[in-house]
Amino acid sequence: MSIPAKGQPRPSPTPWLSFNRAELGGALGDLGTFIPLLVGMVTNCGLQLGPALFCAGLINVSTGLMIGIPLAVQPMKAIATVAIGEGMNETQILVAGVATSITILVLALTGTVGWLHRKLPLSLIRGLQLALGLKLLTTGMGMVSGTNVLFAWDSQITGLLCGVIVLLLFHSQRIPAALLVFGIGLVALLAGAPELLSHTQFGISWKLPPLPTWNDVAHGIWHGAVPQIPLTTLNSVIAVSALSYDLFPLRPAEPRKIAISVGLMNLICCPLGGMPMCHGAGGLAAQYRFGARTGGSVVALGAIMMVLALLFGGSLLLWLQEYPRSVLGILLVFSGLELAMVTRDQTGRANFFIMLLTTGLCLGINTAVGFVIGWLVALLIERGFVRLETKSN
Repeated sequence: MSIPAKGQPRPSPTPWLSFNRAELGGALGDLGTFIPLLVGMVTNCGLQLGPALFCAGLINVSTGLMIGIPLAVQPMKAIATVAIGEGMNETQILVAGVATSITILVLALTGTVGWLHRKLPLSLIRGLQLALGLKLLTTGMGMVSGTNVLFAWDSQITGLLCGVIVLLLFHSQRIPAALLVFGIGLVALLAGAPELLSHTQFGISWKLPPLPTWNDVAHGIWHGAVPQIPLTTLNSVIAVSALSYDLFPLRPAEPRKIAISVGLMNLICCPLGGMPMCHGAGGLAAQYRFGARTGGSVVALGAIMMVLALLFGGSLLLWLQEYPRSVLGILLVFSGLELAMVTRDQTGRANFFIMLLTTGLCLGINTAVGFVIGWLVALLIERGFVRLETKSN
């Protein structure tokens, strides 16, 4: 079974942009991914918080205006993980973002992304989505349990309380769950660290990053861009487009448009000091889960980011570092559940096998290996070399 083919534009029952409590609440659903990676690259790698936050906001605004669905903007995870773990410097991070974006833009302009969109089995995409959903779910649970405290402002009880609130407000239109949970996190933050108010300063410090050396270019491409390119192609373009067909069948985001968005936004922002960004299936699922239905959600979030960056700049780092991880973890848990649940349509034995095999390989090894082996097995099944369906008696 393939991803639905691109059809003619059809009228959508939802507006392109809408601004209300549900949209704002949904926009906060992906902060569990955004904040930890941003803080890690700022504290460990020397990335400038003010420019990174401002550029992230700018990309959110442009994404919402151009695409019209709550398409989340996230840090490039492979680059962020390697940068934080190996201590890449600011210039190397930005080189990795530019190199990845040029590659994705070439794939879009040559039609390669569209070809993949048409040829990849849906069961393979579902495997990638299930792997990411389970990863978000377990990471979120780990953030809650990792507080190692039962009773405190940032504790396992705080996470449990927020989880119960999300469940009680699961389908509420009047009270957005993410907005309420985020507010609880702010209250817990100020109650646990009231001194943050006195350390907040106005103004943004923005220095253009230095020109890269040949060593920066080589290190950034090899250690950052090489592992990021397959992840961006599969999760940030192909899987996002597939999920948009599930959530917004009358107005899906075409893979070519998403790929061009990823390419252009980093080519513009990375040279200015913005961190490498992409879209993500987990982020789209998160924002949808918590109420976002239009591009207004990411426009509102982006505008808030830009204002905060201009007003407070680098002093926001203390706030982000101290924000309760138990609250962010709960947002991740429900984001992962929402993304994993879209895979329930794989009921056939062969499709279910391909999905689970791909999921296991993605979680056990990495996304690229899971994708390649999963696709090879799918081709063998399709051509009759491997038979998994049982014969009826």
